[in-house]
Amino acid sequence: MTVPVDSKPSGMAPFRISPRFVGRVWGYSDLRPWYDRQSEGEPIGEVWLTGDECLVATGRHAGQTLATLFGRAPEELLGSGAPSTESPLLLKVIFAAGKLSVQVHPNDALAQKYGQPRGKTECWYALAADPGAQVACGIKPGVTLDQVREGIRSGTLEKSLTVLDVAEGDMIYVDAGTVHAIWPGSILLETQQNCDLTYRMYDYGRPRELHIDKSLEATRLTTDAGKVPPRPLGDRTTLMDAGYFRVERIAIDGNRTSADLRRYDEPAGLAYLFAAAGSALIEGAGFEAVDLPPRGVVAIPATSPAFTVKNLGGLELIRITPNWPGRAK
Repeated sequence: MTVPVDSKPSGMAPFRISPRFVGRVWGYSDLRPWYDRQSEGEPIGEVWLTGDECLVATGRHAGQTLATLFGRAPEELLGSGAPSTESPLLLKVIFAAGKLSVQVHPNDALAQKYGQPRGKTECWYALAADPGAQVACGIKPGVTLDQVREGIRSGTLEKSLTVLDVAEGDMIYVDAGTVHAIWPGSILLETQQNCDLTYRMYDYGRPRELHIDKSLEATRLTTDAGKVPPRPLGDRTTLMDAGYFRVERIAIDGNRTSADLRRYDEPAGLAYLFAAAGSALIEGAGFEAVDLPPRGVVAIPATSPAFTVKNLGGLELIRITPNWPGRAK
């Protein structure tokens, strides 16, 4: 029986989140061996790991959606000082068998102009990449907005895009306003603001809605997008620490405590643990152990009791935390 949030004891234990498999025209019909999932209709292009409609899979809140849980217990999840009580980050794994549309996301101000709560800045961490895998990320220097418009009309927009080669382990930053496209050949862990707002500029003739005027309004010809070099620290590697999120790769040789996972300058807050490879067990006093399977996610609330992460074999742990103005780094 699920215990109502109002009657819960102090604190909130770690919990695993059930992934949500989302159909996309450019996706795969079979996600094995990454996930034991085959499509029964439309191809699967995205696995949402922390979407609002994802379900809590373990613990006393099992069966609730993340949106419901954040609505009922935001401070327990986020800690004090968060600018919003809503879930701050959307994590996805992108499986592109075909080209995604050439697209752009608005920043917060433009999204709010059109009645949306926030824009979308994101980053991509390459979990795997075939030889020759590429993405488009930004407009080439010297290209004008009129030339972008003409490229949309004539079907030659790709010629105006900056193209990046992608290798396993690469991190690519895509701030709002960056024209971009994901092409086949890589499997990407996407960390983004909790927003699925996309303005399509060009879609290779597929019969989907385009948002040309809004996309041109959102486009910035110069952005901060591009590859981000890893920054090794004493006990971890920072893959991204900008905008709205921090992404870290943390080695775990045997066991590691929750105190070790949190950086010394980091206030108590929400964290997500993602198993890019291998598996783990999260154990602590007062709650049932939580399994972290390959490509699974466990949420660590701000008020979580102390715990230990046990490497069950081959674990590559990615830790993701939200950033906001004034938060210590």
